Amino acid sequence: MKDWEASYIAGIIDGEGSITLTKMHVREHRRPCISISSNDKELLLYIQNLAGGSIYNKKNYNPAKHQNSYTLYIKTKKEVFNILRVIQPFLRIEQKRKRAKWILDEYDLVTVRNGKYNEELLNQKITFENNFLIFR
Repeated sequence: MKDWEASYIAGIIDGEGSITLTKMHVREHRRPCISISSNDKELLLYIQNLAGGSIYNKKNYNPAKHQNSYTLYIKTKKEVFNILRVIQPFLRIEQKRKRAKWILDEYDLVTVRNGKYNEELLNQKITFENNFLIFR
C-alpha cells in the first residue's frame, strides 16, 4: 500500500471509523476490530480492496427518508495488524492513534495462542482490555 493510500484510509478511520476490541463470541476475550460506516458503498469497497474485511448492509427501516448504509468490518488479526501498521503514523485523532499503538505494541504480549490462560495470564489479558477501553 502506498503512503497516500494509507493516509487516505487513516483519514476515513479518523472521521467515520473506529478501532476497538470486540467480542465475536460470548465465551471469548475481546479481539481487535476496525469498523467504518458509510452510505457510500463504493468507498467501502475501495478500502476493502486495500485492507480486507467484510461489508455488511444495515437494515433501512425507512427508505423514503434514509439512504442505505453499510459497515466495513476488519476482524481478522492479520488484516487488523497489517492495516494498523501502515495507517498508525497518519492517524490524527489522538484516541485512535493511541488505540492503534496499544494494539500493535501490547496485544500479542497478553494473548495466548491456544486461548488457554492460567490465572496470571488471564489477569494480564483482562487488565490489557480494561486499560484499552480507557482510551476515549
